[in-house]
Amino acid sequence: MNARTDSNKNTLLQVFLALPLSLLLFGGVVVMLLMGFELVYADRIYPGVSVNDLDLSGLTLNEASDLLAEAIPYTYEGEITLRYGEKTWDASPVDLGYLIDPSFSAREAFAHGREGWLPGNLLEKSRAWFSGVQLSPVAFYDERMALTYLQSIAAEIDRPVLEASLALEGAEIVVNDGQVGRVLDVEGTLALLRTALSQMQDLEVELPVTETEPDIIDAGPQADLARDILSEPLTLTATDGEGESDSWTISPEDLAAMLRISREENGVGEKPAYAININETLFDVYLRSLAPDLAINPVNARFIFNDDTRELEVIEPAVIGRSLDVEGSIQQINTELMAGAHQIPLQFTTRQPEVTDDATGEELGITELVQQETSYFYGSDAARVQNIDTAASEFHGLLIPPGETFSMAQALGNISLENGYAEALIIYGGQTIQGVGGGVCQVSTTLFRTVFFAGFPILERHAHAYRVGYYEMRPDGSKDPNLAGLDATVYVPIVDFKFTNDTDHWLLMETYMGNYSLTWKFYSTNDGRTVSWETTGPTNVVPAPEPLYRENPDLEKGEIEKVDFAADGAEISITRTVDKDDQVHFSDSFYTKFQPWQAIYEYGPGTEGIPESEED
Repeated sequence: MNARTDSNKNTLLQVFLALPLSLLLFGGVVVMLLMGFELVYADRIYPGVSVNDLDLSGLTLNEASDLLAEAIPYTYEGEITLRYGEKTWDASPVDLGYLIDPSFSAREAFAHGREGWLPGNLLEKSRAWFSGVQLSPVAFYDERMALTYLQSIAAEIDRPVLEASLALEGAEIVVNDGQVGRVLDVEGTLALLRTALSQMQDLEVELPVTETEPDIIDAGPQADLARDILSEPLTLTATDGEGESDSWTISPEDLAAMLRISREENGVGEKPAYAININETLFDVYLRSLAPDLAINPVNARFIFNDDTRELEVIEPAVIGRSLDVEGSIQQINTELMAGAHQIPLQFTTRQPEVTDDATGEELGITELVQQETSYFYGSDAARVQNIDTAASEFHGLLIPPGETFSMAQALGNISLENGYAEALIIYGGQTIQGVGGGVCQVSTTLFRTVFFAGFPILERHAHAYRVGYYEMRPDGSKDPNLAGLDATVYVPIVDFKFTNDTDHWLLMETYMGNYSLTWKFYSTNDGRTVSWETTGPTNVVPAPEPLYRENPDLEKGEIEKVDFAADGAEISITRTVDKDDQVHFSDSFYTKFQPWQAIYEYGPGTEGIPESEED
């Protein structure tokens, strides 16, 4: 090894021995520097630390806190504007519970690089020194305050959904418009505030409000309709069969009680609405109360049979009947009333008679005279003749359908002075007195005999209380005892005479007044029936009692009036056999028991010559 090589080795050894000493000296210097750095920043924020872009390097806690308070005034000076329509609410962040704490923010900045293990702290300090560290300010947010604030706004904005209402108070229309409901979306607004406050942004926002429209918001049109309906009375009209009109007026007050306001659902996708209609139940009751007086019964045409032409001739045209169409009238009233009408015609159902004016005898089976009977009443006074004529006219031209049971009392109707009857003698309450319709039994007796000899079944017949001479009278005025028991009395509506047209043809009745006579004719088709009959004549005859005399203060002295007539009592049995097609069709019998009847005389007070033995 040469000297140079040894020299190099020595140099390397010296360097190697000097290296630890250098490192030690360097480390010492670093430590001295770090200690100096920590002494300098012992109560100050490390370099490079910023809060919200504000450099706090080297500031004490108080200095940093003051600087942050001045540099970040958002807590009190931030502007939050909430708007709904034309109304606004202005708030600062602190009003909403948002508070930036400069003291805490300064402490967070001061703590940066001082917490944790030493290498980590050295690293954080180095990063801050060379790259800078950006910290967020420390903020506190009490969302309950924001919620309370928003709830106070909601109290101003929110309102319930109100549906329009329509009602009647008497004849007054009470209407209230609907209201659109509003609800502030508090949760949605809180979400907006969270974002703005966390970023320390001013905010101006239209509040999210949910609006709900009611099903019915406006009842005005229906209210106007109701007012129009009740603006004047409702008049219902009807025309009778003779062209005369009648009317019924319902006042607005009564009409209001007969209206109904209802909520009606419309089609899919359409909102409901109020509807005004009549109360069908109330109108049904009202119209049915009118119906009986508005009804017109159909009446068959009346004819006479022309014996020469053998054709029917109209003497009274048919009457087209009608009945009130209650349901149709209700619909008509509802439709026209809603359309603004205040005078509405009632609706009727037409009722056609069975026989109209154009009917022919061939169609009805009226082709010939099948029976004719005449009774006589010589000596009747004018009032009795008037009543016979009036009653008989009710049956002239009358038709009886095949198979129908005919009621004489029903056909006669009301026997009154207004209907053309006069007062004449009648049998009532066991005595003969003056009464309206005396003589009508001449008509019922004539009909009974016509029916009897025509061979029709008799369902109801009543004899008189005592023998009446008129009903046994021959054409010459003499009496025929064989006619006793062939009488019939009718006292409407209690006592009736009924028979049945048991043929396949219509039966036409004609009545004719003669000289103290009444002729009754039946026209139909002769079906071959014949009548045989037998009578016992009057048997078990009981003489009439002696006359009765009684005083009447309304008579003058010496004046005597006969007020009741003597008649012997008797019993009569009549049998009838009706044959048809050489066989007995039917047979029947009629029993009559006449009471013995006492003659009664009345006299004025002081009248002389009255038999003492008979004096009442």
